[in-house]
Amino acid sequence: MSINQPMSRPVSEKWLNKYTLAWASWDWGQAAINAVMITFVFTVYLTSDLFGDKDHASLVLSQALTVGGLAIAFLVPVTGLRADAAGRRKLWIVVNTLILVAICAACFFVYPNPAFLWFGAILIALMSVVSEFAGVNYNAVLNQISTKATVGKVSGFGWGMGYVGGILALALVLFGFVEPIVQWPGASSENSLNLRLIALFSAGWCLVFALPLFFIIPESPPASAVKIPLKDSYKVLFATIRNLWSSDRNLLFFLCSSAVFRDGLAAIFTFGGVIAAGTFGFAPSEVIIFAIAGNLVAALGAVLGGRLDDTLGPKKVICGSLAGLLVAGAGVFLSPGASGFWIFGLLLCLFVGPAQSASRSYLSRLVPAGREGELFGLYATTGRAVSFLAPGLFGLSIALATPFVASGSAQRFGILGILVVLALGLLLLLPIRSPRNPDA
Repeated sequence: MSINQPMSRPVSEKWLNKYTLAWASWDWGQAAINAVMITFVFTVYLTSDLFGDKDHASLVLSQALTVGGLAIAFLVPVTGLRADAAGRRKLWIVVNTLILVAICAACFFVYPNPAFLWFGAILIALMSVVSEFAGVNYNAVLNQISTKATVGKVSGFGWGMGYVGGILALALVLFGFVEPIVQWPGASSENSLNLRLIALFSAGWCLVFALPLFFIIPESPPASAVKIPLKDSYKVLFATIRNLWSSDRNLLFFLCSSAVFRDGLAAIFTFGGVIAAGTFGFAPSEVIIFAIAGNLVAALGAVLGGRLDDTLGPKKVICGSLAGLLVAGAGVFLSPGASGFWIFGLLLCLFVGPAQSASRSYLSRLVPAGREGELFGLYATTGRAVSFLAPGLFGLSIALATPFVASGSAQRFGILGILVVLALGLLLLLPIRSPRNPDA
């Protein structure tokens, strides 16, 4: 069979096959973008004193990411819709992945000078946008390579592979560039060469592990013989929302509730390194080591959660995970020292994976065939629509606590802001009907 021949669903008796492995390999490669570039390493470099005042650098990065989030909210659902209609889901994964690799590689030219701050922030924001474009169609492929009875396991396996890819990428970055075991020219810290080379490493990692998806996953068939002109795409999108309101409010309400708790899940990783360093005194290398351990635990949680998903249903997995996150988050807030952060921080990571995986499989169980990209695009948009919530409450909690605590102690209270978002997401999810769970 030609790799470009459209096929609605690869057929295999076993859920773990060449299609699921090729699909999950993309997530493995993407981990270098998410874990290394956007979360734990390159953004820490960009907001360091090498670029001037740290608060100013953080504000610039925040502004760039905010604009990127707005671009995602406006553009992602339309791109998913058009890819569904044209049967070009894999094509756009390939195109966006190659663009993502190029942007990541360009970060090599972000020299440690305040004059390069905006350049670096814009590149990070562009990476988040293009990654989301690729991710919408990547998530939509889930229904091509799984059945209703195996979608939970496959989704959990994909998340788990992403976390394991992050573990290895972070370990190579730590021992090859940040604190090299063997001294080599690329480990030189002069002009931050070692940190800038991390961008090239991440670009190569992303590209290499995306190749199996490029060549093994078949293209999706067109959902419609009628092409949707660009000018009509938003009309179709708003019609979709109206139709969901009249025909499937359960799905629409799930999109809204998941937007809230997914924002809380994202905040755990976004601010995890910040809290580890600022509140508990972790050195940069210790942050990376914690990130490696956290990704390992999250991978185990995602795989286990995927199996429970197919047995119990995704709603129970999400609710249980959110409850566990609330308990573990409270433990982090109350922890007096680094040992408590290690214990409860890793518990947070354990419950993040199942919640993320089950949220994706929940939607996959409800999406009609041929509309995966469209509704996963809407899934991305609803998540971005409230992406200000957790960061806003994180900052507000710190601001409210500042007058009442010792200098440097207010950051801990930002944890409470994230917990409020998770609790709200759980409350919104409780009344929503769970999708029917087929016999395994």
